[in-house]
Amino acid sequence: MTTVELERPAVAALLGTAAAGLAARARASVVQVQGRGRGGGSGVAWRDGQTVMTNFHVVAGVGEQIEILTHAEQRHKARVIAGNPRLDLALLAVEGAALPTAPLGDSARLRVGELVFAVGNPWGQRGVVTAGIVSAVGAIPAGQDEQPASYIRSDVRLAPGNSGGPLLNAQGEVVGINAMIFGGDLSVAIPSHVALDWVTRLPARPVFLGLGVQAVVLPTAVERDGQRTGLLVAQLAKSGPAATAGLLIGDLLVSINGQPLSTTDDLLNALAGHAPGDTLQLTLARSGHSLVLAVTLAEQA
Repeated sequence: MTTVELERPAVAALLGTAAAGLAARARASVVQVQGRGRGGGSGVAWRDGQTVMTNFHVVAGVGEQIEILTHAEQRHKARVIAGNPRLDLALLAVEGAALPTAPLGDSARLRVGELVFAVGNPWGQRGVVTAGIVSAVGAIPAGQDEQPASYIRSDVRLAPGNSGGPLLNAQGEVVGINAMIFGGDLSVAIPSHVALDWVTRLPARPVFLGLGVQAVVLPTAVERDGQRTGLLVAQLAKSGPAATAGLLIGDLLVSINGQPLSTTDDLLNALAGHAPGDTLQLTLARSGHSLVLAVTLAEQA
C-alpha cells in the first residue's frame, strides 16, 4: 500500500511532463487560418510541410484572401488546392513555407476511451491545448459513388477558432481534424484516415476549376432522369476558370460533359480524367433557366 502511494505522484508527474512535451511539439505544426474581413480558424501542416489541412467551412467564401500565421509568427499567403464540403475538408497550398509537421496516426484503429488532445486557436488565442477522451466513433451515411466517411466524437473542449486544428492521440499523432461543436461539451472530428484517403484520390496533376460546391436538392423544375441533387456553387476563385467562363455564386451545377453531378465526388471523379487546357461543358440552372457554359481547365499552380 505504501509503495503504491509513493508511486502515484511520480506517475502523475511523468504523465504531465509527457503531455506538456506532446503539446509543445504539436503547437509548431498548427497554424491560424485567416481570411480578410472574416474570423479565422485553425489548420495543421500536412505531410510535406507546404500544405495545410483545415475545414472547408473555414475558407468557404473567402476566395483568394487567405493567409496563415504560423506558431513562429510568420505570415504566408495561401490558396485552396481542393475542398470537400461534405467531408468539411480543405487543402491549402502555402507560399514560401516549410512548416514542421506532426506525424499522422491510424485513426481507423482509434478506440472509445482513448485519450486525445486538441490544439487550435479558440477566440484568436494561439496554440491552446485541451484534452479529453474518445466517446464514440461512427460512420456518416454515404450516397452512391460518395467517399465513405466517419467521425470521431470526444469531450475535448473546443470553441470558435478551433475548427480545422488537429486532434492528437497520446503519441502526438494526428488522428483527426476538429470540425464541429455541439452543446459546448461534445466535439466532432474528421478522422485522419478519411482526410488522407481524400487527398490520395485527388488528381496527380491537379487541374484548377476555381470553385467550391455543396450538394443540394434540385428544384423540381430542374430534376431530370431521376437526378434529385446537384451542386450549389458556394465559392468562386477570382479570375479562375469557372469565374472567367461566367459562373456565378448560387448557380446549380447539374452535369459536366453530360455526366450528372449529384455529389462533390462526382465532380472530383469527372475532373480526374482531364488535363489542364481541356474544355468542359457545364450544364447549370440559374434563376429557373438552363444554361450550358464552356470552361477551360487551368493547371493548379
